[in-house]
Amino acid sequence: MSAIVNRITKLVEEKISDDANLFIVDIKVLPNNKVMIFVDGDNGITIQKCAEISRHVGFHLEEENVIDHAYTLEVSSPGIDYPLTLQRQFSKNIGRNVLVKLVDNNKKEGKLLENSENGIKIEETVKEKGKKAQQVEVEIPFSEINEVKVTISFK
Repeated sequence: MSAIVNRITKLVEEKISDDANLFIVDIKVLPNNKVMIFVDGDNGITIQKCAEISRHVGFHLEEENVIDHAYTLEVSSPGIDYPLTLQRQFSKNIGRNVLVKLVDNNKKEGKLLENSENGIKIEETVKEKGKKAQQVEVEIPFSEINEVKVTISFK
């Protein structure tokens, strides 16, 4: 399976090599014969670019007979429900609200202020009983983070 993922990775890298804005987030080959490629960009990615990547990868997978059975190929950007995993994703989402699930099962929510090699900093709203809510900057090391997702507010 990893040989397939390696080949797909090389094919995607070939197609996006002319655009430094784009990067691979994840490639999954699922047991139900579905190949999922998640590509994002520092400024987002267009449907057109996803289609181009899909055609390029699909053509070469067929020509080289990399996958010897029927499969479904999907190329998209990671959705809002997809966790942030790469430094570039954290940088891209600075200023947005995030939900951080910690390894101890606690959660923190706030505005993503910055990221570094070691962790992230968020601005969390803390409300103590009988007091006005305060904005507190909290640094969270990656070693304590289980998952980070962007949250959408409809206020």
